[in-house]
Amino acid sequence: MPGSFDPFTLGHWDIVVRASRLFEHVIVGVGINIGKQCLYSMDRRVDMACDAVRDLPNVHVGRMDGLLVDFCAENDASVVVRGARSGSDFEAEWALAMMNHSLSGVETVVLPASQSVGFISSTLVRSVARAGGDVTPYVPANVSLSMKKEL
Repeated sequence: MPGSFDPFTLGHWDIVVRASRLFEHVIVGVGINIGKQCLYSMDRRVDMACDAVRDLPNVHVGRMDGLLVDFCAENDASVVVRGARSGSDFEAEWALAMMNHSLSGVETVVLPASQSVGFISSTLVRSVARAGGDVTPYVPANVSLSMKKEL
């Protein structure tokens, strides 16, 4: 399950937990999105993701420095799990899935966001946090504590 996870939200958590029930092993690949300016460093995002999934025995976190398909090959992963909040997300995921399959043959499974967390995005969480708002309802407890200390 790839993402920038800046920060890791309850929406991400929802998809990871559901993927952990579907697959024997799940790797959360924390990567760089060149279209985004991250609030947290790669190392900090990896740490927050590790803390968030620590109680899921079949999930671990890896640092993804390049292409997703290369990360999949390095980790012997044949399926990518993604989450989608809306129809436009599904459309964007379709294009990514086709490109990744074309590059490497990797398959993509897109899970629709659960209704309770489908509106949460890292972008909105960062905006609320930067404005001094409470992000506790939208992120795992460890992330909320980190954000309060660091912002």
